[in-house]
Amino acid sequence: MNLKQRIAIYIFTFLVIIPTYGQKIKVSCVGNSVTFGAGIADRENNSYPVQLQRLLGEKYHVENFGKSGSTLLRKGHRPYNDQPEYKAALEFAGDNVVIHLGLNDTDPRNWPNFKDDFIPDYIKLIESFRSVNPDCKIWICLLTPISHRHPRFKSGTRDWYWQIQEAIELLAETQDVELIDLQEGLYNRPDLLPDALHPNAEGAKIIADKVYGAITGDFGGLQMGELYTNHMVLQRNKPLTIRGTANAGEKIRVSIAGKKATTKTEDDGEWAVTLKPLEAGGPYTFTIQSPTKKITYEDVLIGEVWLCSGQSNMEFRLNQSTTAKEGIKSAETKGAMIRFFDKKARWQTNATTWDLAALDSLNKLKHYTPTSWSVCDATTASQMSAIAYYFGSMLADSLQVPIGIINNAVGGSTTESWIDRKTLEFEFPDILYNWLHNDMTQEWARGRAAYNIKAGTNNLQRHPYEPCYLYESGIKPLGAYTISGVIWYQGESNAHNVELHEQLFPLMVKSWRANWGEELPFYYVQLSSLNRPSWCSFRDSQRKMASAIPNVGMVVSSDKGDSLDVHPRHKKEIGERLALASLNKTYKRNNTPYGPLFKEAISKGKSAWITFTYGEGMKSSDGAEINSFEIAELPGVFYPAQAEVIDGKIRLRSSKVKKPRYVRYAWQPFTRANLVNEAGLPASTFQSIVTEK
Repeated sequence: MNLKQRIAIYIFTFLVIIPTYGQKIKVSCVGNSVTFGAGIADRENNSYPVQLQRLLGEKYHVENFGKSGSTLLRKGHRPYNDQPEYKAALEFAGDNVVIHLGLNDTDPRNWPNFKDDFIPDYIKLIESFRSVNPDCKIWICLLTPISHRHPRFKSGTRDWYWQIQEAIELLAETQDVELIDLQEGLYNRPDLLPDALHPNAEGAKIIADKVYGAITGDFGGLQMGELYTNHMVLQRNKPLTIRGTANAGEKIRVSIAGKKATTKTEDDGEWAVTLKPLEAGGPYTFTIQSPTKKITYEDVLIGEVWLCSGQSNMEFRLNQSTTAKEGIKSAETKGAMIRFFDKKARWQTNATTWDLAALDSLNKLKHYTPTSWSVCDATTASQMSAIAYYFGSMLADSLQVPIGIINNAVGGSTTESWIDRKTLEFEFPDILYNWLHNDMTQEWARGRAAYNIKAGTNNLQRHPYEPCYLYESGIKPLGAYTISGVIWYQGESNAHNVELHEQLFPLMVKSWRANWGEELPFYYVQLSSLNRPSWCSFRDSQRKMASAIPNVGMVVSSDKGDSLDVHPRHKKEIGERLALASLNKTYKRNNTPYGPLFKEAISKGKSAWITFTYGEGMKSSDGAEINSFEIAELPGVFYPAQAEVIDGKIRLRSSKVKKPRYVRYAWQPFTRANLVNEAGLPASTFQSIVTEK
């Protein structure tokens, strides 16, 4: 290299490379009051752009160009493009531009009148930033949440908000900009939105973290969800989707049982691969690898995976049941064929007051103690749900494949606590409001929750019985981990209002199926016998819903109830009845799935003739006469009926009823009804009009 060449390189380095190296990367935070930091204590230090600056460090220069009340719509009541903050943002000419606008466009002055302008106006805004810095990188943001507590929520804001979200997603697909989901992380944290709209400092930190990840691609490297541990069971015979997070753009390799797949991490840090269906077997080594990290899971089986959920009767442990001794002993023989992922609550909802640390964890959705998959043995089985254990045990014996049981039941939990927020916002919003004083939630549940959280200082304090809470803390963290189906035992905390539960339960099933993206089989336990007046009607309602909701089934437990205890200890029979239902309906085995199910009642003279599905071999369970049938001519004026099995039907008669018009069975809160079929499975409570033929 001659002297002239050396001088040229020196001049180039001094004039070009050194200034470029010392120049900071400019980040423009464009938006409304959420960007500005309205409502945040010490906004100058806690708004999201300030927190973003701390995360990005000295190589970046972050500026806040948020304007409270501003709209993206140029004909809106306060267009952002007319504000001095917009002109300052153009002068700043950021290298990275993060736009969060649209919340104020949900105002009735704006969206109903000018919604057709939203996409054209957004494109103009994007192009304006490119005009001052053609090399800038632009992110547009899905909106931070607007809580149901917002005064205009039901009058239009809720609907317009989601229409705007859809428009923003469409823009990201077509305008060479990237998308940041600012709803994620905040939507399930209404406690971080004190005024239903503006995140507090903790909420602003969540926004800053999301934006930091988008700008840098740093999402903490390869990470997997809570269900991925040693000893896990993966679902057989279905396309198996594996999901995780990693740094943006990283290549991910997945390998198990001779199957391999690769993918590239998306810009939001998410990745997913789908393996072709795997046959039952194992144990296998399961590896997931990025360029900088390798995760290896040992002793992984392929088999059947079921989610077991509900309230305390599903939570009820094997070592508490009447068959504890023999059940725990049998667990030793199951060996590695059964695995448990047993999610237990950190704090039982007993009549105690939780401390502030517990309340803070609850607000952060940390209701469950961290756990991992464990192999079935006397120790693990004894602490497992008794019903879930016996269900899994029968499946393992019958199918001869590994069984994985996920249990996340929570004592006393309400149906509404297991439904996702968006479903309730659109289909049952009234149950969300002021829930501790809302009589749509059962009085006992509200009272217990108030007692648990009475030491709290946050007027938006969360609790497991709150609508949406257990979905957000117990279902959403499961992701869409591939499973075969669900068994469910709950209703005690909703039995006060049959009609309300008839709306909530189908919504819950729909909610869960949407999460998994398929019509999962759903088998549930009818409430047992207990001296609570509403339980007859509730059991009958549960019976009718089994035929109204596709791919669900109900098993009866009233014959194993306890008149004084809401937690009957006979659990083996219930778990095995759930297994019989799934063996027949899901696995197409030739067994009887249910006890006699009422089909129709016909009047002939002075008799009522009752036809049942699954009524083959009907008899009494105890060798005595069949009892607990009643007939009536007038509503509510029932008399005990003599019941006989004739040609596969039940004939009912009473000397006090000349012409039967109504019939019911097992219509006592605590019942000793004894009708079973040849499989020994009990008939359900029912009530019906008798038709004349």
